Amino acid sequence: MAILDAARTFALTLPGAFEDHPWGECVVKVAVGSKSRIFVFLGGPGDDRRGMGVKLPETGLRALERDDAEPSGYGLGKSGWVSFGFTQLPPDDAIQGWVLESYRAVAPKKLVRQLG
Repeated sequence: MAILDAARTFALTLPGAFEDHPWGECVVKVAVGSKSRIFVFLGGPGDDRRGMGVKLPETGLRALERDDAEPSGYGLGKSGWVSFGFTQLPPDDAIQGWVLESYRAVAPKKLVRQLG
């Protein structure tokens, strides 16, 4: 889906971001010292790639008002993660905003400062 490709492309422009494929899923991570943290889940092969998961500590409750959003599984929803199924595509700037908020929530402060 073009919107998720755009989300992936945008996420990869952020400082320290890189793509990985744990569990057979496409995710975007940010380097945190010798480790890394996921800030965008984009699904795996065979998925219809109509959704994504992001950490939204500030706008998560508002995002969950969407019919196609739910708290992420595996207990991640308790930590502010939201999964979108995208039955209705939001504007590109909304998706970029969610990706950026998720990045800011997990990236080291020195990388976040590079955003300005």
